[in-house]
Amino acid sequence: MENRRKKIVIHYFALLREERGCASEEVESAARTPLELYRELRGRHDFSLGNEVLRVAVNEEFQAWDVPLADRDAVAFLPPVAGG
Repeated sequence: MENRRKKIVIHYFALLREERGCASEEVESAARTPLELYRELRGRHDFSLGNEVLRVAVNEEFQAWDVPLADRDAVAFLPPVAGG
């Protein structure tokens, strides 16, 4: 089966937002899961955090890293935050 490219809106928070230099962007990707998408973005933007320390939300609901992505999904990568 062919990997079709999807338009996905990405939301970045905390350290990822700082490293990317923006809070959100729309990308085209053939990634099938949030894990594939994050690996693609990490390679492109040189993010310092591995996915093992992040949470992922798809369409404003926390999800597993292997949930299938669809065209026009909104994906948020959420790093741990420290308060004080």
